[in-house]
Amino acid sequence: MSRTMNPTAGRPEQSRQEQFEQIKGRIHSKLVDKLDLSKVGDLKGDTLKREIRMVVEHLCDAEETLLNRQERERIVDEVLDETFGLGPLEIILKDKKVSDILINGPKNIYVEKEGQLQKSEVEFRDNKHLLQIIDRIVSKVGRRVDETCPMVDARLEDGSRVNAIIPPLALDGAAVSIRRFGSNPLKLEDLLNYQAFTPEMVMLLEGCIKARMNMIISGGTGSGKTTLLNTLSSFIPHDERIVTIEDAAELQLQQDHVVRLETRPPNIEGNGAVTATDLVKNALRMRPERIIIGECRGGETLDMLQAMNTGHDGSLTTIHSNNPRDAIARLETLVMMAGFEMPVKAIRSQIAGAVDVMIQASRLQGGKRRVTYITEIVGMEQDTIVMQDIYRFDQQGIGADGKAKGRFICTGVRPTFMEKLEGKGIRLPASAFRERVMMEA
Repeated sequence: MSRTMNPTAGRPEQSRQEQFEQIKGRIHSKLVDKLDLSKVGDLKGDTLKREIRMVVEHLCDAEETLLNRQERERIVDEVLDETFGLGPLEIILKDKKVSDILINGPKNIYVEKEGQLQKSEVEFRDNKHLLQIIDRIVSKVGRRVDETCPMVDARLEDGSRVNAIIPPLALDGAAVSIRRFGSNPLKLEDLLNYQAFTPEMVMLLEGCIKARMNMIISGGTGSGKTTLLNTLSSFIPHDERIVTIEDAAELQLQQDHVVRLETRPPNIEGNGAVTATDLVKNALRMRPERIIIGECRGGETLDMLQAMNTGHDGSLTTIHSNNPRDAIARLETLVMMAGFEMPVKAIRSQIAGAVDVMIQASRLQGGKRRVTYITEIVGMEQDTIVMQDIYRFDQQGIGADGKAKGRFICTGVRPTFMEKLEGKGIRLPASAFRERVMMEA
């Protein structure tokens, strides 16, 4: 487990650790036998936990094996975690600095802290124990994971995203990836303090949101796309109706008028699946003023583009890509996955007509996350989509701390959509687009 035992006289540490696990297992089994479920049902929240804690402490007193105070407290805490929480994961989840939890079988758990990946001392007893915790996570959101459906996307109560894959597909025991999204998501001020972007970039993005521009956030895995989407959504007026569509709900919008939709996998007979495409089509009948898709990864991309082209301005989504030009190519590929035979020029016309702004998020060496491009889609020239960078981040090497360093640059290009912004009463200073180095970061 996560904390190292102090060896007692004459006993090697490993045997003491095994003895501790055996005691904990006995107490947990006795607790399950002792619980009167008819009475437990009447207790809730902290009251229930207090009652159970008293029972566990009494069971510790009844153990013949001598336990010191530290061991006793640890057993109580860990039995409560097994009963109410996610077992060994509770220790990691209490650490607010952990952004990712990567489980490769019951004995190999890695965490990312402040951009650095490190091995954790936390372990599960065995693969069966790990599978029990996975089942506890997915069952809370109406999902299942078993040999017939060995892959699953789910979420924790705080919105953290969970992906699990179990044997026989995972050869060395179940593998779980948890992307943390705390109950207090990062706000605009936090991203400015972390130098994810500059105040000038924020002014432009805020103006684009309020002027109902269609925007796509592209980036690699772990680049901060969802965090950025959450932050930008804070600029949406509170009197607008927003419909969100996700595979595993993780967006944390602060507006009052939000309808959250989530896809559903097929049941054990292979029926009943509800895809993102189904939800986008249904969302169009719900009188949305904005549609936000957590991530475009399939044929729903075509429906999203058509929605953007037919009056649902101000829509947002994310896509996996390394730069804005690659994002366009990926959009073309995803549209083709919808199953319609469309000429490439027609697809590009759809993209050029629907999308106004591309925002590129990147995770640089050392864990720094930066908005590396804000790019305008100008239109079409023959068969090519014309784009122009408004702001960009130029990496200039690696600092002494092993982290990437660079500078934010304004290219000097004034966006062609400025007339649209000004028509909505949004005015930015002329200096916002003066060619210069804005900030070293």
